[in-house]
Amino acid sequence: MSLTKKEQIAEANPEALFADGFDDALIGYDASSFCATYDYDKAQKILVKRDGMSFTEAHEYMEFNVVGAYVGDFTPSFIHTFA
Repeated sequence: MSLTKKEQIAEANPEALFADGFDDALIGYDASSFCATYDYDKAQKILVKRDGMSFTEAHEYMEFNVVGAYVGDFTPSFIHTFA
């Protein structure tokens, strides 16, 4: 039985924190801090689809409520990827 992404991260860092509602945007963990890492654009698209936000609203929400939220040493990170 293979481990889920969250389980793999928790194995590497039992104190890792996760962003609720963004499981489909989870892409891995940081190699130095072992913090959960999410794809910013995928997370933004989740807000648009799931919550009915416009792209601009989702961007503002991401910046102020997700990326800007510090919840401790193991706060997840959101990265922009190259296409």
